[in-house]
Parts: sequence; C-alpha cells; structure tokens
Amino acid sequence: MSYSPKAADVAKLRNVTGAGMMDSKKALIEAEGDFDKAIDLLRKKGQKVAANRADRESHEGAVIAVVNPENTKAAIIKLNCETDFVAKNDNFIKLATDFANLALKFNTKEELLSADFNGIPVSEKLIEQTGIIGEKIEISEVKILEAPFVGSYIHAGNKIAAAVGLSKSFDKSAEVAKNISMQVAAMNPIALDESQVDASVIEKELEIAKDQLRQEGKPEAMLENIAKGKLNKFFKDNTLVKQDYIKGEKTSVEDYVKSVDPEVKIVGFIRI
Repeated sequence: MSYSPKAADVAKLRNVTGAGMMDSKKALIEAEGDFDKAIDLLRKKGQKVAANRADRESHEGAVIAVVNPENTKAAIIKLNCETDFVAKNDNFIKLATDFANLALKFNTKEELLSADFNGIPVSEKLIEQTGIIGEKIEISEVKILEAPFVGSYIHAGNKIAAAVGLSKSFDKSAEVAKNISMQVAAMNPIALDESQVDASVIEKELEIAKDQLRQEGKPEAMLENIAKGKLNKFFKDNTLVKQDYIKGEKTSVEDYVKSVDPEVKIVGFIRI
C-alpha cells in the first residue's frame, strides 16, 4: 500500500520550510513519510532552481527596518526577488521581517548570511525559498545603526526604509526619530553634516561650481569665494541636519530637533 501523508504532517512541513501544500505533500510521499528526508528533498529542489536562475536579475523586493525592544539598535535589510507580485506577497514580507529581526544580533551582511535560521544558515534558507517560490531570492543589503535612541520608518510598499539615531532618549524621542527617518527616506541625504561629506565629493562640487562660473564669465579671482557659497548650498540640500525639514515651514532639520529638546542631537542615520 502506497504511503499517503496526513494533513497534519503536510501542515508541519509547510510551517518548517514555507513550501506550498502540493510541494510538501509530494516531498513527504517521495520520502515515504521521513520528515527530515522530505526537508532535504525540498532544499535540493531549491538548489536546482537557484542554479538555473543564478543569472536572473532580482530587481524587485522588500526593504524592512526593525528596531530592538530597547530602541538602541536598528537593522534594515533588502530582500530581493524577480517580480513585484512576489515582493508584495505576505509570506515574502514576513520572511524579510524575520531576516531583519535576526540581523539585529549582528553587524554585517556576511554575519547574517552565516547565521542560524531554524536549523540552517540564512544563505541556505534563501536557496530553499528560491526553490519554493521559483524566483531568485537574495539579501542584497544589510545596514545597522546603534545609538542611545533609535527609531525607524518604512515607506508604503516596503520600497524605502530609514532609521535615525538620537543622542538620548526623552519624552518625544520616538516621534522625533520617526519624523527624521521620514525625512531621510524622502530626501536621501548623503551625510549627517558637512564634516561627514567625503573630501572627494567636496572637491568635485567645487570644481563643478568653478567651471559653471567660468562659463558665466566670472573673473578667476572671484571663483574661489563664489564657489564656496555654492558649496554651502550643496551642504544645505544634501546633509541631513541642514536640509529643510519636510514637515515644517522654513526650518532646518537641526532646528526642528532643537525646538523639541535643545540638548538632543542626531548622531546617525541609515537608509536603503
């Protein structure tokens, strides 16, 4: 008599692997009820699918930000797939969120990929899910932020996420951190302040400004001072603390934070 898996066994295998009902049932039948063998069969299927799709582009996906219960550390991960249909799937978003929560224990993408996820490394879980979903699945980015207080924001559709670190925790720290995270998501600053802008970027901006001024016929002796003025405008547009605050009128991000608590400073941010 041929083996026929019980519904409870199929459900158990689905919960462990995330595989569909029919794939779980077929794996149990092939394994003749051996649960561990059924899991191995599903993973081998994932390896085969992953090998076949290795050269595929995975430009869709979900970006998830999570913060630890103490509000002192945030992790943002980008879990990629091939189609928007999969990216919007609840199970895919849950998987991305599970990976993000696991990332809170580490500091790099490499550490996350090597970490244990329900008995197997994250890197193998990605291969397993590639077989189950039928699309190339990969973690393309991981960013970590630590500070005395950390808050985050995920933009609708899970396409952009940001987190901001504040110098201390206070009554309105959650509100302020979320508002500034929304600023980071919307305005994509290149640095916290001008001191953190790479020297090569500053040099390039000065040269661009000088070239523009020469084309306008400005005297060479005046170029340096005018170019520095343009550089200050560049800092205002592209550094977080100097940017115009998107939810306020004619105030900078730095001044918004000071208006809530003069002792608080933004100490860092991340964005994917």
